[in-house]
Formats: sequence, C-alpha cells, structure tokens
Amino acid sequence: MMLVPILRVARPTDNLPALLRFYCDGLGLQQLSAFTAHNGFDGVMLGHPRASYHLEFTHQPGHVAGRDPTADNLLVFYLPDAHEWQAAVQRMAAAGFAPVPSYNPYWDQQGRTFEDPDGYRVVLQQAAWSL
Repeated sequence: MMLVPILRVARPTDNLPALLRFYCDGLGLQQLSAFTAHNGFDGVMLGHPRASYHLEFTHQPGHVAGRDPTADNLLVFYLPDAHEWQAAVQRMAAAGFAPVPSYNPYWDQQGRTFEDPDGYRVVLQQAAWSL
C-alpha cells in the first residue's frame, strides 16, 4: 500500500492578518492550527481538514520577509463543478478581492487569478485536473 504524502506549502510573510482575510474569507480555507513565539516565529496553517495539503504562513517579529514573487508564482485550485467555481469566484468578490489578468493567458481561458497581499497569485480554474 502506497501512502499519499501530505503537502505543506510554507512561506514567510509580513502580513499574517491580511493573508488570513484573503485565504480564509476569500478562498474559504480554514485555520487548522496557529502558533505564537515558537522558536521566534508566529504562524498559521490553513486548508481543509480532510485535504492532503495545507498552507503555512509564518512571521518572524523584527524580520522583514518582503515581496519576492513574480507574476507567474501560482497556486492553482481546480474546481471542475461550474456552480462550485462560480461560488468561489463570488466569495472572493464578496471579500473585496478582484481578479487580475494572468501573466500566462492560459489561466484566463477557464479561470480567474487573484493576487494575495504579498503579491503571490492564486488561480481558481474551472476545469478538472489531469496529467
């Protein structure tokens, strides 16, 4: 039996409260865990309790993480159901986040791209994932 690994995408930020609003209020992720002053870092883990991935955002007080992304640094969420995709796009709009043009026009064909407070981009793709 092959085990499926759990994926954690971790990155630093200077904007924990703003990222919580984007990823929780906008994208609908849940805060799974949080920590304060753990080896000098504060952070949160976001995702869905039954998903095999989560996002971790950390902040080290007194340290500036800065903005390093390019316009093509993407997290892509595949939402094949048209109603679920539309609800996700509407949730982003209701939370005050407008789509931005994608750097790669491929993502604009069946999706909407949103930029988080750190400049990283998230695509809501209205398609099924396939190899």
